[in-house]
Amino acid sequence: MPQSSDELAQLQAMLTRLQQENQALAADKALLAADKKSLTSDKKSLTADNLTLESELKIICAENITLKDKLELALAQLNLNRAKRFGVQTEKAAKGTFNEAEQHASASPAHHKKGRQALPEELTREVTTYVMDEPICNDCGHELHTCGFEDSEQVKIVPARISVIKHRCTKYACRHCENTTTSSKIISASKPKQPIPGSIASPEALAAVVTSKYCDALPLNRQTDILKRVGFDISRSTLANWCIKASALVEPIIDLYQQHLLRGNVACADETTVQVLDEPDRKAQQKSYMWVYRSGQFAQHPVVIYDYQPGRGHEYPKAFLAGYTGYLQCDGYRAYGCLENITLSGCWAHARRKFNEALIAQPKKTGKANV
Repeated sequence: MPQSSDELAQLQAMLTRLQQENQALAADKALLAADKKSLTSDKKSLTADNLTLESELKIICAENITLKDKLELALAQLNLNRAKRFGVQTEKAAKGTFNEAEQHASASPAHHKKGRQALPEELTREVTTYVMDEPICNDCGHELHTCGFEDSEQVKIVPARISVIKHRCTKYACRHCENTTTSSKIISASKPKQPIPGSIASPEALAAVVTSKYCDALPLNRQTDILKRVGFDISRSTLANWCIKASALVEPIIDLYQQHLLRGNVACADETTVQVLDEPDRKAQQKSYMWVYRSGQFAQHPVVIYDYQPGRGHEYPKAFLAGYTGYLQCDGYRAYGCLENITLSGCWAHARRKFNEALIAQPKKTGKANV
């Protein structure tokens, strides 16, 4: 059925409008597709940024942990250095102080009996007897008789006394030869062999100087002052020469000590730095070492030997302990690990030191008991 022109115009207008809307929808679709593509690109970019941030966060966290570890280590080292510098060195034995007399004046002597401890019987006694000028009885006026003694003892300390030993060798001549021949020989009696020929040092003097220096830690310059105070002026260099020559005299005894030490089952060893001045072919700043060897704690006849060496290599204990097959107590220094046929045993003092340092370096208490 034919349509009217108005309806046809309306249909055309509707078709035009629909085409326009379709074009608008197509444009919107294109815009949405572009937006989707842009959003997808942004998503990928954000995802990449997120991964980068996560990676950077992990790096920062790792750096933070490293910095915390370094900070804790620095604080531990600070605490340990403070303790070493200002703390009490508990491993060292207490020595005398300026107020030693005041500290120990009121302390009780180390013995179980009450009252004053008796003086040793082996000390020489000088007996001084006191008597009355006129032993007369005050009651009757008659003479008193001795009925006993009331003894009391005091300690007498005599400072170093120096005497001179004059060796007088008697000379002998033959009267018969003098009367019958033109010449006569004079023969002198021989004196005992001296430790240092041509020296004024007697065996007693050498023993006194060496004992004062190495047993009583009395330097030679102080010994010269003490000797000068009692009337004997001698130089420090002379005493030094006495010590050096005396060391050569006791070398056979030291060799016997070493043999005795190596025959035991337990020995201890340690080394420490020592500075030696004016040593040939060495500078004063170079480190030298004193190696100390001693027998075990429960040895019946303990031995301690000091062995000076210019270095800290394994060849020095290897040479000294040649032939030893027992136990050697020492620290963890690797030179001792090169010794053959020797069983190494650790040192409790060194083991305790590490735990003690860890305890001192601890930044805060954990609440656990310290053993």
